[in-house]
Amino acid sequence: MKYTDDQVAEIGENIITALKTVYDPEIPVDIYELGLIYDVQISDEGAVKVIMTLTTPNCPVAESLPAEVREKVAEVENVAEVDLELTFEPSWNKDMMSEEARFELGMF
Repeated sequence: MKYTDDQVAEIGENIITALKTVYDPEIPVDIYELGLIYDVQISDEGAVKVIMTLTTPNCPVAESLPAEVREKVAEVENVAEVDLELTFEPSWNKDMMSEEARFELGMF
């Protein structure tokens, strides 16, 4: 089944909502606001590709965090499959955090 642009947009909004429930255990801010999600691509058939990073390549949750992201996205209604790409290019830095995340962490 092919989804309309509006349906794909709704799936995208639901994915972002799901991603905002995933937290880096060392930082009390969700991974979306931290800027760890570089891109979310959704096909008109519900296939999703998430490109993300970690705060550092040696992150203690380097295995569990991407698995949690994949699981949360897969649970979103109308998502057919999830491909997750972990990248360190560009390297994550504090400038990638949203204004909300910086406020939460007192980094203004």
